[in-house]
Amino acid sequence: NMDSTLHYIHNDSDLSTNSSFSPEEERKSKVQDVVPQALLDQYLSMTDPSRAQTVDTEIAKHCAYSLPGVALTLGRQNWHCLKDTYETLASDMQWKVRRTLAFSIHELAVILGDQLTAGDLVPVFNGFLKDLDEVRIGVLKHLHDFLKLLHLDKRREYLYQLQEFLVTDNSRNWRFRAELAEQLILLLDLYSARDIYDYLRPIAFSLCADKVSSVRWISYKLVSEMVKKLHMASTSTFVVDLMNELVEKFCRCHKWSGRQTFVFICQTISEDDCLPMDQFA
Repeated sequence: NMDSTLHYIHNDSDLSTNSSFSPEEERKSKVQDVVPQALLDQYLSMTDPSRAQTVDTEIAKHCAYSLPGVALTLGRQNWHCLKDTYETLASDMQWKVRRTLAFSIHELAVILGDQLTAGDLVPVFNGFLKDLDEVRIGVLKHLHDFLKLLHLDKRREYLYQLQEFLVTDNSRNWRFRAELAEQLILLLDLYSARDIYDYLRPIAFSLCADKVSSVRWISYKLVSEMVKKLHMASTSTFVVDLMNELVEKFCRCHKWSGRQTFVFICQTISEDDCLPMDQFA
């Protein structure tokens, strides 16, 4: 009975993939020797739509939640067993399933290593960046953790997309922008002084003028860390240009809130020793 059940499960999962493999080849691609094969086959069958209707509507979410643990158990050499299931879950109609994967994609990247991550996870990651805010927050919260695992060239490609995080489905979702500011502080270590000045500086200035004070306070810390990073860089012109822009944009702002922002940024730079005092003066 078990053999016939597994045969049914395999055939069923074969129908749900767009693979050019025959059913027999598809079955062999999911064979491994780490855990009992029957257990893995049962797990892989959780993405079958008919099971969601007859067993549990949340079954795909449970499958997504457990996937990093299954991948860790099987090891990266057996990722081929899980790849189709992961891609099926990543395109699931329920945003809760995609959100679950978005929150754990950085963990999966550590398990799989840089080659498999670049080939199989980066396309999924790019899809999540364009998803609903409920899904995007998952990749945003661990943006630094994921990007630090990529090669420098691949990592630089995301500089152009960071600006998109300022746009949300709901403008009142200020926690999204606060999280972006937190992540940008961590991302300063991953990029060159020129990249920070060209791409991260405009986002930081935009966040400093946010309507919500909680976002602004984190952004003051972001700007002070930016000043520190650019000061330590070999090219000194970037930090001078940044400070001149701070004066021009905030110190000489016709609104009192802009001038107040300048004072708070100065306070943070001073407290965190981001600059030598003579240069601060």
